[in-house]
Amino acid sequence: MTITAVSDSFSRTYPRTVTSSEGNIVLRLMTADDAAAVLAFAQALPAHDLLFLPRDITQPKVMNAWVRAIERGDIDSVLAVREAAVLGCAAVIRDPHSWSSHVAELRVLAAPEQRGSGLGQRLAREACSLAIERGAEKLVARMTVDQRSAIAVFQALGFRPEALLSKHVKDWQGVTHDLVVLSHDVARFEAQMRAYGMTEAF
Repeated sequence: MTITAVSDSFSRTYPRTVTSSEGNIVLRLMTADDAAAVLAFAQALPAHDLLFLPRDITQPKVMNAWVRAIERGDIDSVLAVREAAVLGCAAVIRDPHSWSSHVAELRVLAAPEQRGSGLGQRLAREACSLAIERGAEKLVARMTVDQRSAIAVFQALGFRPEALLSKHVKDWQGVTHDLVVLSHDVARFEAQMRAYGMTEAF
């Protein structure tokens, strides 16, 4: 099934095949049928990669809640898949009933073997564009301060540090970590993309 997301600015069509140095990757929207594959993907990630998430997605009950949020329309998740393997995912999270309904939080995860391949950056761009299509006026992303590569990906898209949350997360060993919140204004984001002729790329 092909799904097209349409706005005045962009159009995202899924599934979509993109090329990489290691072969083609299919980008498609996550559905309930993907829960087991995404759970296996999450369970194979280094524990530190998951610290910026508010919940532990390696737990089946959390994955089930994720699927229900997708079905409600509160989350859009894009998977990067090669054959049956999930290589990465991006999520756009909104809370339509909160005072921050105009804000979308972006979360991006990539398999360790994909680091340096550009997949994380591609998924981050995908999430940004999808959030804009869904009407977000502000984009935010958060990660631990030592996740420098992830921070660099979002800063390259124009995100800037907005807050530092000291000792905000605690890992399974009981060690606390600082969390940085990056943000981007959508109007400025769209203007930058058009200025650089990057509308099609996004």
